[in-house]
Amino acid sequence: MTPVFPSSVDTAELIAAVDLGSNSFHLVIARIVDGALQLLHREKQKVQLADGLDEQQILSDEAMQRGLQVLAQFADTLAVVPHDCVRVIATYTLRRAKNRADFLARAASIFPYPIEVIPGQEEARFIYQGVAHFEQFSGQRLVIDIGGGSTEFAIGQHFQPLRLASRNMGCVSFAKLYFAKGRISAKRFERALVHAEQETEAIVNSYKDTGWQQVVGTSGTIKTIFDIIVASGWHTHAIELPHLLKLKQQLLTVEACEELQMPGLTEDRKHLIAPGLAILIAAFQMLGIEQMVYVDAALREGVLFEMSERLQHHDIRAHTIDSLKKRYVVDDAQANRVAHTCRFLHSLVASAWQLDDEWAELLSFAANVYEIGLQINSASVQRHSAYILNNTNLPGFNQEQQRTLSALVRFHRRKIKPDDIPELYLYNRRDFIYALVLFRLAVLLNQKRRDDVLPELTLTASTDLLVVSIPSEWYQQHAVLAADLRSENMYLKKLGVQLQLDGLPDDATED
Repeated sequence: MTPVFPSSVDTAELIAAVDLGSNSFHLVIARIVDGALQLLHREKQKVQLADGLDEQQILSDEAMQRGLQVLAQFADTLAVVPHDCVRVIATYTLRRAKNRADFLARAASIFPYPIEVIPGQEEARFIYQGVAHFEQFSGQRLVIDIGGGSTEFAIGQHFQPLRLASRNMGCVSFAKLYFAKGRISAKRFERALVHAEQETEAIVNSYKDTGWQQVVGTSGTIKTIFDIIVASGWHTHAIELPHLLKLKQQLLTVEACEELQMPGLTEDRKHLIAPGLAILIAAFQMLGIEQMVYVDAALREGVLFEMSERLQHHDIRAHTIDSLKKRYVVDDAQANRVAHTCRFLHSLVASAWQLDDEWAELLSFAANVYEIGLQINSASVQRHSAYILNNTNLPGFNQEQQRTLSALVRFHRRKIKPDDIPELYLYNRRDFIYALVLFRLAVLLNQKRRDDVLPELTLTASTDLLVVSIPSEWYQQHAVLAADLRSENMYLKKLGVQLQLDGLPDDATED
């Protein structure tokens, strides 16, 4: 049912974040008031998507159907929010599912919002941002979030994350592995604990070296453990290792989750408390945590805060690109030339090819990093640059944006194999091809790395044709570029686009 907002709320001011987690789906609606967020509405539905993921990483039809039913409900709630102000994030289960394209295709028919599948480190970054914006702390803090399929760890100070990690251990996946059908035993608990310790071991040294002055836990599993501790009278504001070990002993007095009777433990959490507790004990013991406080903010709040920043023209992605440029000593002047040309070419064909502003941003980002591979080798720079982009954590970019950025850079010059273009589900393949045509043209026109070479030109676009009109005098002065443009037509034909060069004389010669 669509929420009823106060009459003072202008629905045009609303923004919304949807978190498609491995255990539950969450929806939060807020508005920006004087630069700050005001939360207006929340919804949570238990889906246990991770429970439908088999050993071959195939998501079951039953799990998909549970998710689709909730998305249909969310679609009704979100009807009052401007379409462009809704951001939907999917995490571990859809990140891992080999058949996620099936789920996304089915979701598209009932849920009219793009679903972004994000990398684990990006998930950790959103969680950290949610905590950092929710509750101020001057020192460095460690944030831990135990989800249905993965557990995220982040260390940061103020709004700046310093360490981000995502480990493949979650309360739903561990319940399936070690506590099937709700069975509990000391041996099952020990196996889960050892597995969690093995998963945590990879980050122990780097996290201890970075250090922290506060530890924060977020989301459902840690909230449940905290609620039990408070309701039991063991502590009023924090979680400590003795509390967790005492809780473990209570768990082991029963043989099935259904038998658990603890203050603060709700029915829907009985099957998840044992695996969640094993993961949290492992984190405490491996990282040497003494005390953890619970904060009621996580990924969805982080997404909301970032949306509000972007709407106020502070895009984390721009900062990420600037950091890459500095790390790989990119030629700023050349990057700016190509970026400027990309934006100009996009403006000429945006209407005919229906390329929205998101493509203009992606093209500009690509222009700024297409040469980062020069640090490896100038030969096959497009391959080196694409490899770096594919295998680097890019805060602010979801998985598909990262894949798209890498593919634009990978095919910015030389031959193109259409079969090598990655499968896309957020972006239309035809739109990607159009954007790639513009990017290749922008790079080609700026290959002399000079400000005085770019000609006056116009573009006319139709479905499979791009007409480039350049004064014939320019071609006569730049015979090499003229020849490259002729060759480019041969390359683009493989993508189903013909490049028509108006003004190109047959006898173009270099001065």
